[in-house]
Amino acid sequence: MEGLREEILKWALLNAVRYEGEAKLGPVMSKLLGEHPELRPKARELLPLVREVVEEVNNWSVERQRRMLQERWPELLEERPRAEERRELPPLPNVDRFDEVRTRFAPNPDGPLHLGNARPVILCYEYARMYDGTFILRYEDTSPDVKAPIPEMYEAIMEDLRWLGAEPDEVYYQSDRLELYYRYARQLLEMGAAYVCTCPPERFKELYMRGEPCPCRDLSPKIHLDRWEGMLGGLYQKGEAVVRIKTDLRHPNPAVRDWPALRIATAPHPRVGTRYRVWPLYNFSCAIDDHEMGVSHIIRGKEHEVNTVRQRYIYEYLGWDYPEVLSVGRLSLEAGVLSKSKIRAGIEAGTYMGWDDPRLGTLMALRRRGIQPEAVRMLMLEIGPKGVEARISWDNIAALNRRVVEPRANRYFFIENPKPLRIVGLDGPLEARLPLHPDHPERGVRRLRVEPEDGAVELQIAERDAERLRPGEKVRLMGLMNIEVRETEPNLEAEPIPGDHLEARRMGLAFIHWLPRGIGVEAEVVMPDASRIRGLVEPLCLEEEAGSIVQFERFGFARIDSLKPLVAYYAHR
Repeated sequence: MEGLREEILKWALLNAVRYEGEAKLGPVMSKLLGEHPELRPKARELLPLVREVVEEVNNWSVERQRRMLQERWPELLEERPRAEERRELPPLPNVDRFDEVRTRFAPNPDGPLHLGNARPVILCYEYARMYDGTFILRYEDTSPDVKAPIPEMYEAIMEDLRWLGAEPDEVYYQSDRLELYYRYARQLLEMGAAYVCTCPPERFKELYMRGEPCPCRDLSPKIHLDRWEGMLGGLYQKGEAVVRIKTDLRHPNPAVRDWPALRIATAPHPRVGTRYRVWPLYNFSCAIDDHEMGVSHIIRGKEHEVNTVRQRYIYEYLGWDYPEVLSVGRLSLEAGVLSKSKIRAGIEAGTYMGWDDPRLGTLMALRRRGIQPEAVRMLMLEIGPKGVEARISWDNIAALNRRVVEPRANRYFFIENPKPLRIVGLDGPLEARLPLHPDHPERGVRRLRVEPEDGAVELQIAERDAERLRPGEKVRLMGLMNIEVRETEPNLEAEPIPGDHLEARRMGLAFIHWLPRGIGVEAEVVMPDASRIRGLVEPLCLEEEAGSIVQFERFGFARIDSLKPLVAYYAHR
């Protein structure tokens, strides 16, 4: 029987290591019978033993599982499918076109970064490092009237990049570059490659949808330069004049036809106030800056393909070579609210606590919940610059984050909504010695002492455990003793029964966490839906630092947000 147990352990460990620390009964049983077909007639008899070993392995840390597999069956690790190995980024196309690989990430500072932004950040940063190049941060803040920049978001975005380990080599603010855009606007007007349109928007739309020019298009460059000066000097008001780039009026995509490049915006800008009244639109400033900053490779979503077409017109007019473009597929995310406008409205309405509300998908919110930058980086590198749509679920994020935090997180008991449990029939004091981390004995132990009075003691257990206990049911108080429930009404009462934790496992007992009465610090855990669970946590938890990640046993991983009062944000199981 012992040899058979070893065989089951081997396959349970392999299955656990391959699948984020959780072995599954079916695959382990299948592997065992596949390797030993002579056991198939006894499959039903073997099932309880396989289940017992699988449950035992799943109670170990991922680190312990891997270490044991490495020590006893290292050849199995060598046979892991190549598909499970970390994938490297594919090479960039046509690198030899450029003296240096220069990539850029260009956010609008009207809100912080969210999980979707992490993909271009990581790809651009990693490609720049791969080729010993330059990673540029460019704040695209030229829409004071539509997407008004929020002053504190400039530093918030930089903080997000530092957190991701992607600090930029160069930083630019488009609001500092208006004179540069004006210079190119004049040049294009002088060339006849652009014109100032004063047609009412509705009239212009009628014409360009039919592929016909508006009355302004063929006027002389001198007239358009005069109109340009009028835009700058206040002759025209907002909406009365716009600079357009001449394109193919018969282009199959109407959005390409004579697209708008600069317009009048009078709202104050948080960085430059009312110094300027003519502001570039996205495609104009982006095209100019990508050339001026020497960007070699642009990584953008496929939904931006029309923008590439628009911007190429400027490059052709000015005789520039367009950068290489990597069009990546859409990224579908199940990681909270991502829309900055919806979040901003929700904050103003009091629906959300702030940009780091746990219901949101901002990097601020993920960071507060204890998601680690290494997990985000691994996720984005795994997806890479695929041209097809990719979907990310919360389970994907949690699995990678669990791999990162599991070796770091000390263990504690958190008793949510505590209920009393009276233990009778005790002979004397008991002490539970529980490791802070099962794989790191050097970190020490947590000591929980039970001092009976007249052979009885009152403990505190989680409400969910108290509600499911029934008379005659046997459970294991983790690290302390095995008990049998005597009665549940009017009070929950149990008595000790013989056996240690191995006996408890053999009997298939549930393991529950506990605290002695009067021992415990009031704590609150903020859940992903912003609800709050109150309870008691071991006093030793107060020795953690704010910001550290802990594992509340049988509850989940959480990040300590504050110590006085003790508030933690739930991450995941």
